[in-house]
Amino acid sequence: MHRREFLHKLSSSAAPVVLGGNWWLRRGLAATQTRLLPGVLSWEGSCLLAADRPVVIEKPIHGAVLNRRQGQLTPEGLQITIQGRAPEGWQVRVNGQIASRNQQAFESPVLLKSHENEVMATAEGPDGQKAEDRIRVVWDRHSFPRYRVAIDDNSFFLRDIAQKQYKSLFDCFYLANLRKLHQKYGTKFVLNIYYTTGEDFNLSQFPDRYRGEWRDNANWLRLAFHAWANDPPRPYQDAPAEKLLHDFDKIAAEIKRFAGEEAYSPTTVVHWAMTRHEVFKPLYERGVRVLSGYFSKNAEGRWDINYRWDDLHSEYISTHDVWKDFNSGIVFSKVDIVLDQTPVEKIVPTLEPLTKNPNTAELMDLLTHEQYFWPFYGNYRPDMVERVETAVRFVTEQGYKPVFWHEGFLGAPLE
Repeated sequence: MHRREFLHKLSSSAAPVVLGGNWWLRRGLAATQTRLLPGVLSWEGSCLLAADRPVVIEKPIHGAVLNRRQGQLTPEGLQITIQGRAPEGWQVRVNGQIASRNQQAFESPVLLKSHENEVMATAEGPDGQKAEDRIRVVWDRHSFPRYRVAIDDNSFFLRDIAQKQYKSLFDCFYLANLRKLHQKYGTKFVLNIYYTTGEDFNLSQFPDRYRGEWRDNANWLRLAFHAWANDPPRPYQDAPAEKLLHDFDKIAAEIKRFAGEEAYSPTTVVHWAMTRHEVFKPLYERGVRVLSGYFSKNAEGRWDINYRWDDLHSEYISTHDVWKDFNSGIVFSKVDIVLDQTPVEKIVPTLEPLTKNPNTAELMDLLTHEQYFWPFYGNYRPDMVERVETAVRFVTEQGYKPVFWHEGFLGAPLE
């Protein structure tokens, strides 16, 4: 029996149906729940291949995070348009409202009233067949144009301060330059750090005598886990969750010891942005709310630096600010620019188009790496401070405000 014939028999049956195995998982991990009711084919989260489903919500996708740029604000909420497809001749309702039809396509307005919203499309065929599809989407209801700056691979500045025993943290030129940018633009920085640089330094050697200074600057300067060390590459891509969590907990404990709770930030970038998915829920339980990655294709044409998400989700995130995984509660953010890989003259041309696209304009995720600031590093960039300032100045001039991703909802109030 062909699959379409099988689905037709299911849709016209009055008995509940339960299907096992991987058949339900053709569309990856987006689904949070799958339910079948007597006589009704039901999906939540676009589990099946679109071609295998009688009714499917195509836009927005399950887990979409929507803001004022992607709908119409009303006193009651955010009105968006739901688009999908169902067989010709079937009547479709979206959240109870009859949808307009054009051949297989359907369309219907929906009003989002809460932070998280369920959308359900139901369809009934001329012979009584019934099917439905459900998604959940997030309304970033208190959204405003905002940006964050994360700096990966930090360890050299900590070693420098520990070895030279500066009177102030800001006697280190690296932190001094970041403070100048904060004073000029209000920029906030999250420094994602390693436990060790090698045999000559690890976090246990960093003194706690700067705790007061860390506390006094915690409104704009935070420290977060990145990885145990720079090498080997992709340390958590295939590692068990226990390895990443061990390293996370160890580094978090050291940050709180020498810098205090105020300076600690839940991580937003895991080294190489490649992890097994079973680590997401434990990270959420440790306060992680956002994970950023490149979500780009490598030389072989495969999606990479993407937390091992499938093609469907990687492609979506690559063209949108963020997407939420309801299974874990974590929001995944696309890095908009890697400053150490972008010459000064190309920074504004890289960012400016993003400010004009409603799917990428609201949030700016700016990233660079510490090692390029240091003259002894083999790929030292003498203009690193200028690169960061160029990006920060541009987004500031465009009206973006500095935030920490982990505060509220992506730096905006939740309520």
